[in-house]
Amino acid sequence: GKSWGVRAKAIRNCLKYRRYKALILRRTYPELVENHINPLLLMLEGIAKYNDGKKQFTFPNGSIIRFGYCDADKDVRRYQGAEYDGIFFDEATQFKEEWIIKIRACNRGKNPYPKQCIYTMNPGGESHAFFKRLFIDKKYRDNERPEDYVFIQSLVTDNFALMEADPDYIRQLEALPPKLRDAWLHGRWDLFDGQ
Repeated sequence: GKSWGVRAKAIRNCLKYRRYKALILRRTYPELVENHINPLLLMLEGIAKYNDGKKQFTFPNGSIIRFGYCDADKDVRRYQGAEYDGIFFDEATQFKEEWIIKIRACNRGKNPYPKQCIYTMNPGGESHAFFKRLFIDKKYRDNERPEDYVFIQSLVTDNFALMEADPDYIRQLEALPPKLRDAWLHGRWDLFDGQ
């Protein structure tokens, strides 16, 4: 559901705004292919053209959906100086906080389109504490404005398509170790050691 939401929002904005620039990020390139590029090849057939060399879809109105990954400190450099109207971090807690902050600086431009960073995530991962502070505890630093942050919780039971197609998936989550089960099944953010 989360990855589908990222794709749907990026497509909507690309169709709505001329020359809109979206960046969809995952930690690794194989995750991008599996979770976004392959599904979008089917969804956008006849709507947008995919260029494998550039790792992007281009729409007739000049809008693009570009794909990126960040698996090491050196990967952050490829985004320096770029401009994106929408940046979508899919499974954001898998990224380091410093990577997120540096890439987020590319969410800019002189066009009038809304500039948004959208994060999908599960509790846990390298930047768990960062996102818990922003979205759960709502403890903002001097350069952070509360009105810039909105948290929309969604549990597996909210994914009606998945529940209909694979109702036994909940059993897999129930079989996880207790802390991980409470995080992924119930959306609990306060169960990780050291948090």
